Amino acid sequence: MELTRPKPADAQAIHALIAELDTIVVGRPDSTLDDVADLLVDPDFDPATDGWLCFEDGRLTGFGQAMRKGRTDEVMLDVRARTPGAAEALWERVLGRFTGVTAEIGVYAQDAAQRRAVESRGFTYATTFHRMRVDHAEQPEVLFLPGVTVEAAAFDKEPVLRDVHRVLELGFAEHFGAYERTYDEWYESREASSSNDWGQLLLARVHGRPAAALMGTDNFVPDENCGYVQRLAVLPGHRGRGLGKLLLSRAFAADYRRGRVGTILDVDTNNVTPALGLYTSMGMRPYMALDIWRARL
Repeated sequence: MELTRPKPADAQAIHALIAELDTIVVGRPDSTLDDVADLLVDPDFDPATDGWLCFEDGRLTGFGQAMRKGRTDEVMLDVRARTPGAAEALWERVLGRFTGVTAEIGVYAQDAAQRRAVESRGFTYATTFHRMRVDHAEQPEVLFLPGVTVEAAAFDKEPVLRDVHRVLELGFAEHFGAYERTYDEWYESREASSSNDWGQLLLARVHGRPAAALMGTDNFVPDENCGYVQRLAVLPGHRGRGLGKLLLSRAFAADYRRGRVGTILDVDTNNVTPALGLYTSMGMRPYMALDIWRARL
């Protein structure tokens, strides 16, 4: 057995490994090559310290990662392995990477083997994220509200980008797993992502003042030809007034115009806002569940 550090050139092999394991559990790959390539150049991920590859007889049998969330004391872990030996070796590395932190790992709801692995290492269940989707068989209805304007961002619209960042930060401050990022940190992270499209960021203003924002990306375009709502936030003082529905309707309509067959998003079932009801009211339905487990290292 040999353990090495991942490099951008390893993205194809890592993706093939993860796609194979995803297919065993959920019936199909749940990530794209771009997702893996983006991880390996993510500003928060240092391949020299945060990632491991496991080879047995020259074959890649495992990938592990332990990545800190910005400047917080929280880290995101992942261990994907074809063999028990690779799994043991990688778990030892990822759990030993940091101390005095809270570790978090996502486990598909139907993945009994991975659930046993995390439970045996002291992780406890924290929450569940449901992936939801709506299909666009026809032009979605675009909603309007009195006194509300919506503007799409662009790479050269810095004032709009700063307002979007501020709304997302404040709107997600109380949500599970949220952590603070400065504007520059957020901008750098978005620029490093191949799925980023500044034009898919929407800002809603109420009588001229920023009130809600939506961040759409191309994460699910390569494999499902669907748009993706990565973030949707409404400032506390403006909640319950239809701004979330309004922005979703704009995102759905834009995806339809781009030729996408649907729109996808992920929602925390323990969300501090009634987000699940909002999404179902817009025709979205859950089709996959990812349980989040946590442990203090």
